Amino acid sequence: MRRSARTAALVAALVVAPLVTTPQAHAATRNPVLFVHGLSSSASTWNTWVGKFKADGYSDSELFTWSYDWKQSNLTTASQLSRKVDEIRATTGATKIDIVAHSMGALNSRWYVKYGGGTSTVDDFVSVAGVNHGTDMSLFCSFYTSCREMVAGSTFLKTLNSGDETPGSVNYATLWSTCDAMINPDESAKLDGATNTSVGCKTHNAMNENSDNYAKVRDFIA
Repeated sequence: MRRSARTAALVAALVVAPLVTTPQAHAATRNPVLFVHGLSSSASTWNTWVGKFKADGYSDSELFTWSYDWKQSNLTTASQLSRKVDEIRATTGATKIDIVAHSMGALNSRWYVKYGGGTSTVDDFVSVAGVNHGTDMSLFCSFYTSCREMVAGSTFLKTLNSGDETPGSVNYATLWSTCDAMINPDESAKLDGATNTSVGCKTHNAMNENSDNYAKVRDFIA
């Protein structure tokens, strides 16, 4: 009788045990990341950071680079960017993406976010050495439409920066250098309402290759 009672108790414990076992935690779903290059550049400018993201556990299906005609108006590029974002969301099934932009890429990306519907499709936005308020260096290449738009006080910049510089529920961050010869003045890279981080003295092209900068971007969009 006692043996039967103990057996019954053991069977009951085995049946109930799975019901009270702590469920396994599910890995958090990350947003796909779209990297946007700047003037006189291409998707390959992101090779270093893409490699670092992969080393930190990201997969090819989470990382997207993209090349565009940097000579054209940033308005045109913003329209093309909108289609690229839609393509990424359709491919991955993601509701939102993160954008990491370098230099002039911050301008066409911000235009998309502000005027192209990006406030509902972008979660985190990072401007790395972005020409957000113009640079006097753009006068030297103003024969290109994109460069004319980067001249401080241009119609494009006035429209882009009018009102809220960081609209919507997007999380905004900027990284800016204290000695970036291509962004003059240095503070042009900052945005009202963003997490603005000075990264010390780094050259313009090193800004999106530097390991410390990478870690800051990775942690911000995590």
